[in-house]
Amino acid sequence: MSEAYREPVIRITAMPADANAYGDIFGGWLVSLMDMGAGLIAARRAHGRAVTIAMDGMQFHKPVKVGDEVTVYGDLRKVGRTSMTIGIEAWRRHRHEEERVKVTEAVFTFVAIDEAGLPRPIDPGAIEQEN
Repeated sequence: MSEAYREPVIRITAMPADANAYGDIFGGWLVSLMDMGAGLIAARRAHGRAVTIAMDGMQFHKPVKVGDEVTVYGDLRKVGRTSMTIGIEAWRRHRHEEERVKVTEAVFTFVAIDEAGLPRPIDPGAIEQEN
């Protein structure tokens, strides 16, 4: 993911309720944040409801501990007729330090849907400058 094009979509502090008995944050909690971040990008681009249909390439690089600041970054990689591909990274920063470390990444695919839950075209007239 290019630093120039990605945008921060969520920033949060990892809390004890998000961790196991050893103080490590649950992987599912991170995946949930990443899905929410990708969903924000997808809804904005689709100008409406969009749902996750796939998540590819999930890799956990480093652990996250209670008290760490977690920032989720995303970039819109591709827009099709009804679907979008969004790259997402999660980074941690220890509470009293400046250094950031990438902890996980994945590629999410979303589909724009209508009120009946069926795929709908993404407005091609509203295409943003893509990376």
